[in-house]
Amino acid sequence: MRPIIPDYLAEVLGDVESDTSGEPAGYIPELASADPERLGAAFAMVDGEVYGAGDIDVEFTIQSISKPFVYALALSDRGFDPVLAKVGVEPSGEAFNEISLESDTGRPLNPMINAGAITVHSLAGAEDLNPTERVDRVLHGLSAFAGRRLKTDQAVYASEMEHAHRNLAIAHMLRSHNVLTEDPGAVVDGYTRQCSALVTTRDLAMMAATLANRGVNPLSGEQVVPEAVVRQVLSVMFSCGMYDAAGDWATQVGIPAKSGVAGGLIGALPGQIGIATFSPRLDGHGNSVRGVSLFERFSSDMGLHVMEVPAAARAVVRSNHVVAGGPSALRVLQLQGGIGFAGAERVVQEAMAISPSEVRVALDLTRVHSIDDVARRVLLEIARRLTLNGHDVYLVDPESMMPDPDPGDGGRVTVVDNLDLADQRAATAAGGQGG
Repeated sequence: MRPIIPDYLAEVLGDVESDTSGEPAGYIPELASADPERLGAAFAMVDGEVYGAGDIDVEFTIQSISKPFVYALALSDRGFDPVLAKVGVEPSGEAFNEISLESDTGRPLNPMINAGAITVHSLAGAEDLNPTERVDRVLHGLSAFAGRRLKTDQAVYASEMEHAHRNLAIAHMLRSHNVLTEDPGAVVDGYTRQCSALVTTRDLAMMAATLANRGVNPLSGEQVVPEAVVRQVLSVMFSCGMYDAAGDWATQVGIPAKSGVAGGLIGALPGQIGIATFSPRLDGHGNSVRGVSLFERFSSDMGLHVMEVPAAARAVVRSNHVVAGGPSALRVLQLQGGIGFAGAERVVQEAMAISPSEVRVALDLTRVHSIDDVARRVLLEIARRLTLNGHDVYLVDPESMMPDPDPGDGGRVTVVDNLDLADQRAATAAGGQGG
């Protein structure tokens, strides 16, 4: 059976591809020359499965998407109190490069704006690190989130440093308030190297999934940062990650997110999924135009708004076993609990592993107490694709959790009240074929 989710991603990319509004970041020459037609999207699940479509393996610089991850490193390295003493957590309501400082203390309002991120860079690693060692700590930490070693784009770094006057001004202002206690130029240099790390959309999805997975990289299994740090980071991302568009984002999309001026955009939904998109054209807020549209679509299509909390349940797939044997064998996927997108994706993985020789397949909903709309559509698509692959599909649904199921073009499903009936019908069908 062909994977369902990459097909969905390809369809959604096709829907936004015609939107050519916005422009690549023009104030950094290396970014201004980016190919504006690049477009990609990736989902990374907390079990390590990655789905993607489009230009997901094209490298670009991480830019401001580095901010939440380095904030996590600083919190992990220095502790909450020392970091919070230097950087607040209040939304600024202003653009990313505004000098948003508390009037009395000079403390940046949050770590997602440049003033806060420059300060946070100075707090990564141990106190006694020199600037080069601090950059190494940051790149090592970003690499741990991504699950592979990242490197810096030297051309972008040089281009940004040549035009870093505003960031240097911010850093000197921070130094005047003793928020920074070291050479402002060295801190801005390190921060610029941090922003110049090369990533792909696939990398960003895995980095977001590490946040969604309580700080554990789904591929390496490494606990990159503690769980308490992740909660802090996701909370700040939710309220501050999209700058002066954060309020609209929180209500309309509802996924903790962070954008970057190279065209990347990430979102992390705790316990479920890491999402990343890439499209270089930016809107007036500095956010990817098509990236924002994609996230709006993902949230709407799949019920991913953080306030749409799925019903609590244990693992969705209770068992995957075979009833009877020989020609009348029946492969049974017994499901349970409340099923949302993440649960339905687990069923997709189980269904994709079914051998073509196992002709009869049953989806048993006897222990399922709720199925949201996207999960219903995914389960029906599973039934359709299994049918097209030559399987006979049974739906064990005594409580009518999926009334009037229609798998769509080419699909076919037989609804029964219990597993014994599915087994009997499978045996009858096998007998008829044998005769």
